[in-house]
Amino acid sequence: MPSKHQAVEQNSRPSISSIEPPAAISGGEIRIRGRHLASTERPIVRLGNQSAQLVVAGDSYIIARVPEGAIVGELVVANGKLESEVHETHLGIQVADSLHPVANPAVDSEGNVFSTFSGPRGQKSPVSIYKIDTNYSSKPFVTDLMNPTGLAFDRDGLLYVSSRYDGIIYQITPTGNMTVYVEGMGVATGIAFDHEENLYVGDRSGTIFKISRSRQIYVFATLEPSIAAYHLAFGPEDYLYVTGPTTSSFDSVFRISKAGEVETFFRGLGRPQGLAFDAQGRLYVAASLGGRRGIVRIDAARRPEQFLSGPGIVGLAFTPSRSLMVTTHNALFRVDVEIAGRLLT
Repeated sequence: MPSKHQAVEQNSRPSISSIEPPAAISGGEIRIRGRHLASTERPIVRLGNQSAQLVVAGDSYIIARVPEGAIVGELVVANGKLESEVHETHLGIQVADSLHPVANPAVDSEGNVFSTFSGPRGQKSPVSIYKIDTNYSSKPFVTDLMNPTGLAFDRDGLLYVSSRYDGIIYQITPTGNMTVYVEGMGVATGIAFDHEENLYVGDRSGTIFKISRSRQIYVFATLEPSIAAYHLAFGPEDYLYVTGPTTSSFDSVFRISKAGEVETFFRGLGRPQGLAFDAQGRLYVAASLGGRRGIVRIDAARRPEQFLSGPGIVGLAFTPSRSLMVTTHNALFRVDVEIAGRLLT
């Protein structure tokens, strides 16, 4: 039988009942609930061998901020000499920096990731698009493109990129050769292909264009102008989903039918930006929910939850290896979430 002292220790040992959200990157906040998390001493939250900064430290509730460079998601709460059991969380690993994305990264069929150095409007950067290979070696891919914004691949492996500077959509081969695909797209921002390979372009002044494979251009839908950019993604039943942040802290995700009819899919996000779907049809949006910045997951019943916590997130994309690539204002993170992304069929 355990001694009286051992029984007291066992009863006062920190016990974690939940960790939210399930994933985070550096600077993100993890909410821990449980019992005996704090005593007369301030508790310690460790992720691997690194200590997290405590924002809130109570006996049943702790908010811990993920430290810079933390990559091990084994979380332990120490209360004096007593420690909780290990709980797993998914931490993002930074795989590239010195970037300036303003939208989703793009991932090719081999798992290479492409991201932009967009820069201020009208200002040219030495490198426009970087290619980050599967070993996470970052190399310049395109060097002569002003303000690259949205990225998307077609089925042939050609990369398309919008320029919010000149309103042109460029087509780029796997070797980095660039040609003009279409012009006159206004302040061209988000782009996305449907399953028939039509390309959709968001002009942030209020228009969604549809471009056929023969390069015929149509006005597909109109929305309220965005102060930043439109972000586009196709979801189940070939609906086009669009975000366009405004000055409101209660913005919407819009859904547009094949006929161009616009409806509000979800309302209540702060500054929603890049978006993507998983294979189950759940929507992931770079946004704030209840004042917490990160990635919000919205299921088919339109129920939201914070899926990942982190500052400055602008875009995301799933990889063939079931990881999630997350772009911030200046970096790229890989989060091993074991979730498959949606494929257009």
